[in-house]
Amino acid sequence: MINIEYLIDRVKLVILNPKSAWLKISNEEVQLKDFLTSYILPLALIPTIASFIGYGLIGMGSYFKVASLTWGLHQAILAFLGAFLGVIISAFCIHKLAASFHTCVSLPNAVKLVGYAYTPTWLAGVFYMVPSLSILGLVAGIYSLYILYLGFVPITNVAEDKKINYFILSLVVVILVSALLSFLIGALLLGIGLSTY
Repeated sequence: MINIEYLIDRVKLVILNPKSAWLKISNEEVQLKDFLTSYILPLALIPTIASFIGYGLIGMGSYFKVASLTWGLHQAILAFLGAFLGVIISAFCIHKLAASFHTCVSLPNAVKLVGYAYTPTWLAGVFYMVPSLSILGLVAGIYSLYILYLGFVPITNVAEDKKINYFILSLVVVILVSALLSFLIGALLLGIGLSTY
């Protein structure tokens, strides 16, 4: 069950004071299912719903694509599956890479790391309601990477001399997973006839 008050407090802490947030978060045990349903799900719904409204009902004006329900549905599914699968696959890779850097990161902790880091990106998903403003999500994406960086050592407990290499490799994985998922999900949706037009 989603505790709205807890969710709002946690989002505010992660966004406004990420260093303190990671100190608190690093000591918390999470149940994977609970974290996915109580934190990631409600936040992932922001870009999902906003994408449907923006691309399905509002559109981008006469010089670009106009709104269509199939385009909105396409973008909403892309946003939702990209959010969930992006966190899980990225976290799995970070979890598996840990041994190469002489540390151990449980899958729930890796999901926690990636999930909390994505918080600004999901909040900025509200800009999809006005597709021409969706570029502002890029700023939130950069802030998400900063939050990932701040939480990396508290969550992974990687040694100082291996921190940079492990972080850079993990960062590349997160970016590649996101790009690859967008391409594959988009192609799948087009393949089943859910076009962007």
